Amino acid sequence: MKKVLPLLFFSVLLGTAAFAQKVITGVVKGEKGSPVPGATISLRGSTNHAIADGRGQFSLRTYAPFPLTLAVSSVGFATREVEVTEQNQNSVEVVLTVDNRQLNEISVTARRRNEKIQNVPIAISVVRGSVIEDAGAFNVNRVKELIPTVQLYSSNPRNTTLNIRGLGSTFGLTNDGIDPGVGFYLDGVYYARPAATTLDFVDIEQIEVLRGPQGTLFGKNTTAGALNITTRKPSFSPGASAEVSYGNYGYIQAKASVTGAITSKLAGRIAFSGTQRDGTIYNISSEKYVNDINNIGGRAQLLYKPSENVSITLTGDASKQRPEGYAQVVAGVVQTKRAAYRQFESIIADLNYQLPSRNAFDRRIDHNTTWRSGNDLGGVSLNVDAKIGNGTLTSTSAWRYWNWDPSNDRDFTGLAVLSLSQATSKHQQWSQEVRYAGNFSSKLSGVIGAFVIGQDLKTDPVHIEESGDAQWRFSQSTTSELWKTPGLLDGYGIRTTSRLQTLSAAVFGQLDWAITDRLHVLPGLRYNYDDKKVDFNRKTYGGLETTDPALLALKAIVYTDQVFNTKTDDTNFSGQLTVSFKASNNINTYATFSSSYKPVGLNLGGLPTASGQPMLELAVIKPEKVQHYEVGIKTTPTASSTLNLAVYNTDIRDFQTQVQTAELGVNRGYLANAEKVQVRGAELDGNIRFNNNFSLFGAVAYTDGKYKSFKNAPVPLEETGGPSAFKDISGGRLPGISKWTATLGGEASTGGKFLGQGGRYFLALDGYYRSEFSSSPSPSPYLNVDGYALFNGRLGFRATKGVSVFVWGRNLFNKDYYEQLLVAAGNAGHYAAVLGDPRTYGITLRYVFAPAN
Repeated sequence: MKKVLPLLFFSVLLGTAAFAQKVITGVVKGEKGSPVPGATISLRGSTNHAIADGRGQFSLRTYAPFPLTLAVSSVGFATREVEVTEQNQNSVEVVLTVDNRQLNEISVTARRRNEKIQNVPIAISVVRGSVIEDAGAFNVNRVKELIPTVQLYSSNPRNTTLNIRGLGSTFGLTNDGIDPGVGFYLDGVYYARPAATTLDFVDIEQIEVLRGPQGTLFGKNTTAGALNITTRKPSFSPGASAEVSYGNYGYIQAKASVTGAITSKLAGRIAFSGTQRDGTIYNISSEKYVNDINNIGGRAQLLYKPSENVSITLTGDASKQRPEGYAQVVAGVVQTKRAAYRQFESIIADLNYQLPSRNAFDRRIDHNTTWRSGNDLGGVSLNVDAKIGNGTLTSTSAWRYWNWDPSNDRDFTGLAVLSLSQATSKHQQWSQEVRYAGNFSSKLSGVIGAFVIGQDLKTDPVHIEESGDAQWRFSQSTTSELWKTPGLLDGYGIRTTSRLQTLSAAVFGQLDWAITDRLHVLPGLRYNYDDKKVDFNRKTYGGLETTDPALLALKAIVYTDQVFNTKTDDTNFSGQLTVSFKASNNINTYATFSSSYKPVGLNLGGLPTASGQPMLELAVIKPEKVQHYEVGIKTTPTASSTLNLAVYNTDIRDFQTQVQTAELGVNRGYLANAEKVQVRGAELDGNIRFNNNFSLFGAVAYTDGKYKSFKNAPVPLEETGGPSAFKDISGGRLPGISKWTATLGGEASTGGKFLGQGGRYFLALDGYYRSEFSSSPSPSPYLNVDGYALFNGRLGFRATKGVSVFVWGRNLFNKDYYEQLLVAAGNAGHYAAVLGDPRTYGITLRYVFAPAN
């Protein structure tokens, strides 16, 4: 906290004296009285504006004298201007008429200022918070079904991969020693831990997904893209809403939000979300269903407006997960190149064991180690926006924490092979970003900023891996009778103490030079500094106490001590150049070249050994160097439709990847560099609004990712035990990438009344498809996930205020599918699956007490 206080003080210095102000509230409706959510309400002659919420209601603060004029616009409607006087400032009602000549007017802040999405020369997609809420979904996992270029894989919150276009984080089990390549920002605050993506969304206003490198616009370097998430802000008008959802598998979710003025210059907002659901996998050993959901989270905000030109927002949030969850089910067994007695089937036969089922979709396990995924995240932030000249100076100060308390059964069986696998950790981060975005002249605009983040990740107090009484048979590598020595490996394990401290800083900027009204050149530059220090100390313990050299040698085959300390610091320049040409009011084209960089990595999961000694040369992993080319065209064929195309090629040198080894001491895998990687593809997305009653959206993406050169990769599972532990997999495909992904959906609605309230009856459907993909860093025909399609729907009544009710369903056709395949520790031949959820359905009741923007 000592580091946080100076940052908070710095942000407060941007505040100014207060003046009197006015609050204008109202509602935007269509011709038939239904609300128009997302409408933009602008004060004429000013940059001041507001966005109508899901009920069409808005609140706008201003110091302008009465009378004043508002310009109100929305997709598919004609813009309308209305005059506001002192008498009607609290009851403004705006009725918009359909006008198919209007352009798409979704506003985004991707370039740190409000602008129309079709004018931004970036491949970008937007998901409104109301869309996610109405779908009965609550985290990033739903976003990937709406935006096909987003990939999310999670075998537990810590081991979560968030990728865009197949790039960003390592696939499979996470190594804490590298930085993610996809930036995850919530209200301008960078979240360093991927576990944040598994938490429930609380009070979300909008999610922007930016594809491709964005290092010249955001504080933390983002080599693959960014999720820019904004929450609903406090309002000076009182408002509240509450909802509860019920579904199968005992699903219950409750949400609530309250906002309003505290004083004339201070407003507050409190939001809450809680989710519970029974498990979907039955453990015959404990006679319990596991993989349940048990989440709770909240967010509180204070907004201080000392003047029209300054706003200060203080935010605190906390989220907690306590599931008995993330158990994986054995999905198959592979014949390896090991001797016959070392094959999985021979091992379990000798131990008189049978799997509870050979069909993963029977959803039955017999695990004898508890699955636990205690996941806590939270923090505080202070954001100051001050209008200075023709732009805005923004300061964002933040401190965050992550506490991780897991327990896993990494052998995926009911045998006591790995009795303990617990990587308890604590992480803290502090960050400060200052940037200025605005117009520097009539032809020149842009953003310039500085960013610094410090992180401290340490074991809490140790990471533990411990063998059980069946470990000897899985580890047996010779026919020596000594392996059968009673108690040889029972209770034998490793305790690891490690600490990673990092400091990253950068200055960045991007300009927009309007050579003409239609031709713009946008150069960007970034200077990075990264300092990392790791202390790693792993000690063995337990097992049979002996001085027999032969028995000690057998124990050393399973686990050994490892100690290393290393420190790195590095600097790097990266940048981008975009040329944008607006061929007409309805056609915007762009071409981009960028050179970006991901910092050095440090192995924190243990190192593989050679001749009994750790391979210390793998302790430090080279930084990634990325070159990216992209061309795109954004079109507005009609006033109520868009159609966009992007084509790109990304080349990476020293690609940071997580690879698996047969060594039990690194059962989470280790980091390595692939010499060259290439990802290329094309994306087509569009939407159309036929009228105020029917809309349609869709997207399709082609992605081809491969290792151009990876000459020293670990062998795939089926080649374990061959003449070499490494293999040239150059030309093989990258894991986690489907060549084809697509989404298609739409909504039909009509205005009406329910229980005497005005609103809209609606029916919405959407589908998501992805082709098969590799689930192994070293390609294996046995570890490919088949393609699948999912269909979701919702039907009900959405009210402006009062009661809304709708039913929803996900995976409507109850498709059995794998989200990910994982090799069991030790590479005995069996592998497990993260199963996709079966069909879920439920009903949501929502009550809006008053406007809550």
